[in-house]
Amino acid sequence: MSGEIGLDGRDEPSRTADDHVELLSELDSHDLALAMDLVEAGDADVFDIDGEGDPDAVFPQSVASGGPTPSGVILWTRIDPERFDPETPLGVQVATDEAFGDVVYDGVVTDGERIAAHDYTVKVDVDGRLDPDTEYCYRFVYDGITSRTGRCQTLPRPADSPDSLRLAVLACQNYLNGYFPALGHVAEEDVDFIVHLGDFIYESSDGHFKGLGSYEYEGRELSLPSGYDRVRNLDDYRYLHRTYRSDRFLQRALESHTLIAGWDDHEMVNDVYWDSRADAPAGDHPRGDDPAFMTELVADAMHAWWEYMPARVEYDPNGESLQERFVLWRSLDFGDLVSLSLTDERLFRDPPREAIPTPDNVGPHREPPGRTMLGEEQREWLIDTIANSEAQWTVWADEVLTIPFRLGSGPLSVYPVQGGWDGYTRERLQVVEAIAAADVENFVTLTGDMHCYVAGYQQTSYPGRVTGGEGVAQGERIGVEFMTPAVTSLNAAEALHLTRGLRGKLTEPLLSKLVTAMNPHLEFFDSHNWGYSVVEFTREECTYVGYSVDKTVDSMDGDRSVVVAYRVPDGVVNLVDVTDEYQT
Repeated sequence: MSGEIGLDGRDEPSRTADDHVELLSELDSHDLALAMDLVEAGDADVFDIDGEGDPDAVFPQSVASGGPTPSGVILWTRIDPERFDPETPLGVQVATDEAFGDVVYDGVVTDGERIAAHDYTVKVDVDGRLDPDTEYCYRFVYDGITSRTGRCQTLPRPADSPDSLRLAVLACQNYLNGYFPALGHVAEEDVDFIVHLGDFIYESSDGHFKGLGSYEYEGRELSLPSGYDRVRNLDDYRYLHRTYRSDRFLQRALESHTLIAGWDDHEMVNDVYWDSRADAPAGDHPRGDDPAFMTELVADAMHAWWEYMPARVEYDPNGESLQERFVLWRSLDFGDLVSLSLTDERLFRDPPREAIPTPDNVGPHREPPGRTMLGEEQREWLIDTIANSEAQWTVWADEVLTIPFRLGSGPLSVYPVQGGWDGYTRERLQVVEAIAAADVENFVTLTGDMHCYVAGYQQTSYPGRVTGGEGVAQGERIGVEFMTPAVTSLNAAEALHLTRGLRGKLTEPLLSKLVTAMNPHLEFFDSHNWGYSVVEFTREECTYVGYSVDKTVDSMDGDRSVVVAYRVPDGVVNLVDVTDEYQT
């Protein structure tokens, strides 16, 4: 494969139509978990219910919904293997009421062999059977036992004009690094959907992703079936998904709200990227430099993700390239109020650069042409989708930090987040320039990955050479960026053992002031807390509220507070601090 060698010797941006051949071949050997066929419920006995049955004994991971459309969702559950009989049909009911007095759809899954083949998970697509912009209750029935009741929500029609949209935004939930009461609070939030930006699981059973200030949490032990402390195969990934989905707070959140799911690296391997020399994935793994092993491992990761996530992913088994076969990037329209685009920033990204990330080295003028995080096809789709959006609010759900993040001052500073867009500045410049040229109004990016609360501005340029040129001044504002915090994963303050007691109280405001002073385009930064955020869009404004929830307490009794709140008026790129309104 031809390529252009960059300054550090690792940049190989060129792509050909034959990329990802081995991964495609490996995936062909997997029976990926697409939605299962439903038959009409001709046998009413399927829905004869034993009122004394225990739903948790039959459905240990409870239920979930995702992939909303104006006429349906994907419904998900898992049957306990000890209770499973391939001859017993599984019933599905959707109703307008919690008592299921008004059932609008029922169907039966009869393919027991396929259920068993997919770790006893079931995905049912009821697209085309429900009404737009409507909340429903749903449940599964197996051998007379009902699952817990879930609630799901369909999208408005594209031509509809809803007054508001409320999203709970989540990212980075390391099971080993804390409890999930934040997700219990998400379950109780009055939101329309959950948007998860990735790192739904972490691929380790040991403390690989902890820091100096991390603690052990009783009951959070993991033991991978392979016997290793890092994932090695499909059984390991399935085990992790099963275990995470056994958490009662995560179950409540997914029972209560329909999920719009993206992914980041830990669903596969930490810092995963595409090694164009080997035409294989690579990343932070004990065997990360073994192309054949990594190809099989990423295929296993994708297999398990498909089984356990109720995500609506476009799939064409006849596609010749990965881009043609698996379209993980997608957009959703919430009437004419919000257009939301999700991107896949792992399967196509070039390797990280090895040059020290000084202001000079990270500039787009120092990157070879063609270096990419998105791949050409996805990048052009993203630009077209954002530039041609006719919604009042145009939103990019981007799993990694989009805007520059600098530590230090002047030529002595560095841009440490090279896994974000500071490591792919030439392509970022292409995207930003296209959005600026299209004069997109009310542009918002929602990001995760960095385990912080951030509110800042998208700009055409920033000081320093991170956007090219010498001494580039503050450019024009073209939008705002909100980062959701980690649910539990290691943040900067925890890594330095600065989160608790007097150390935390003293360093939290100091770190926030230092980071915003170093980055004038940031209005707010916090890396001392964990939780979630809620972002609301109305005809008048967009509002971001970041919540902190104590991850050290395995109950809803832990502290929950508002860390920050910002409001952006319609038609004005201006962040207004409204934290006081939400803290009272």
